[in-house]
Amino acid sequence: MRHRFPFRRQVEFDIAVMTSQDCQEASRLHATGFTRPWSDGEINTLMNKSTVFGFIARPEGGREAGTAMGFVLAQLAAGEAEILTIAVAPDGRRQGMGWRLMGAVIRHLRAEGAEALFLEVDETNAAAIALYRKLGFGEVARRDRYYGDRNAAKSAALVMRLDLG
Repeated sequence: MRHRFPFRRQVEFDIAVMTSQDCQEASRLHATGFTRPWSDGEINTLMNKSTVFGFIARPEGGREAGTAMGFVLAQLAAGEAEILTIAVAPDGRRQGMGWRLMGAVIRHLRAEGAEALFLEVDETNAAAIALYRKLGFGEVARRDRYYGDRNAAKSAALVMRLDLG
């Protein structure tokens, strides 16, 4: 699928099903947004589980056109799903990529008959929280002092849910 967004600049990108060949790029992307990034081995281990799936965003033209700009991993079991992680390259943020990656997950889950999608997000990540609320997620729980940064500050994890039925 091709998407065009007139935010900061026009961006054209394709979203494809993620494969084990994408793990190294996904690890690189993960490191741009998380203080404890996942290795390509950790991502590959997840990708090898039958319950885990993901989508990756690349410049228009796919793998041959350039490096990945974003990815999302999710897990589906017993009718409920969870976003395991989502990351977008810094120069790809605020251009609709997170929206489209999440949309791909939601469409896939609805096609699979999932009833609900859960995720956890750091309470300090205002951009992500705004995206999730726009998608229809609501806060269902809070885990105080869940996330820590290098300065030992602790922030809460918000647990959010989207009903898919």
